[in-house]
Amino acid sequence: MESLKIILSTYCALTLPGCGNAEPEKVPASSSHQVELQAFIDSIKADLVFVEGGDFLMGDFGQEYGPERLPYDTDEDSKPLHKIVLTSFSMERFKVTNERYQFFLEVNNIEPRLKGMANQEKWDSLNSIPNTPAHIDWYEAERYCQWLEVVTKLPFALPTEAQWEYAARSRGQYLVVATDDGSYRAEPRSLRTDNYSPKGVNISSDGDREVFARRKSLPTGTFTPLPVDRFPPNPLGLYSMSDNGYEWVNDWYDPDYYKKSPLEDPKGPEGVVFNDQLNHGTKVTRGQNYADPYWGGGVNVFRTAADPYGRIRADGTSFIADKTMRCVVNSPAPIEPPSSTT
Repeated sequence: MESLKIILSTYCALTLPGCGNAEPEKVPASSSHQVELQAFIDSIKADLVFVEGGDFLMGDFGQEYGPERLPYDTDEDSKPLHKIVLTSFSMERFKVTNERYQFFLEVNNIEPRLKGMANQEKWDSLNSIPNTPAHIDWYEAERYCQWLEVVTKLPFALPTEAQWEYAARSRGQYLVVATDDGSYRAEPRSLRTDNYSPKGVNISSDGDREVFARRKSLPTGTFTPLPVDRFPPNPLGLYSMSDNGYEWVNDWYDPDYYKKSPLEDPKGPEGVVFNDQLNHGTKVTRGQNYADPYWGGGVNVFRTAADPYGRIRADGTSFIADKTMRCVVNSPAPIEPPSSTT
C-alpha cells in the first residue's frame, strides 16, 4: 500500500483549496495511521450495497400506479413520470456518520466547521454522537466522496438524483417511502399521553427522537438525529433514505428537468438553472429531515432545492443541520468486500 503521506498529499493537491500548500511531512504517515486508514477503507467497502442497473419510471408515479390513483407530490417538479435507464453502481448502506466524517477531517488536517446552525450548543450536539449522520454542505459532501475515490482507488462520487431515487425505491419499484415495506408503520396514536409519545416501527417519530435526546442529554428534543441504523433498511438494504436528514445529490436543481431528461444515466443540468430567494444557485436534496409515520413525509419522489453552501440569510449565515449525505461507486461491477484474513 502507498504511504498515507503520498495518498493524502495527492488528495490535497487535487481537491482541497489551500490544502495543497501544506507541507507533506506535516501529514501523519505513521504505520499506526496506515493501519487505521486501511481499517477505515475496509469498513467503507463492507458497507457498500450493489445496485443492479436497469430501467424505471422516475418521478411521481401516484396517479398512474398508486392504489388511490392520486399524486404523491403536490409540486410539479416531480413530473412528468419518465423512463430512465441506469448503469449498475454501488451505494453506501448508511448515511455518512459523524465518526467517519470526523476521521476524514482528522487525517486531512482540516479544521471542523465551527457552526452550522444559529444555536452553537445544538450544533455541537449534532456532531457529538458517533453513529448519527454528519451534517455538511454540498461542497463538503463532494470533497468527502472525492477523498474516498483517492484513498480507495474506486470511482466514488455523490449520487445523481436518478441513482438516488432508483435506490430509494429499491431498483425503481413503486414504493412510496424507503422503509422495509414501502409503508409507514408506528404504534397507535391513541397511546399518546402527557408522558409518552408513540414510537415508529419502521420509520422515526417525534417520540423516537425525543427519547433519544433525553437519553443522550441533548438539547435538540424532537429535532434530534438518530443513529443511522435505528430502523430497518429498504428491501435493497439501504437505511434511512426517507428520514433522518435530507441527502445531497450531485445534480443542480431544475424544476423542469424531468421534461427534458436524457434516457440514459442522467446527471442533471450542466450548471446553475434555478436560484433561491437570495439569488443563490441550488442543488437537489432528496429524502426528508424529520419524516413521521403519522403525517407522512419522506416520499421517495419528493425533490428539494437548496443552496450548496447552506446560506439562509443575506449576511451569509448558513444552516446545514438538516443536510446529510452518502456516496456511490460508479462501477458496473460489485465491489469486492475486504478480505477477512489478515
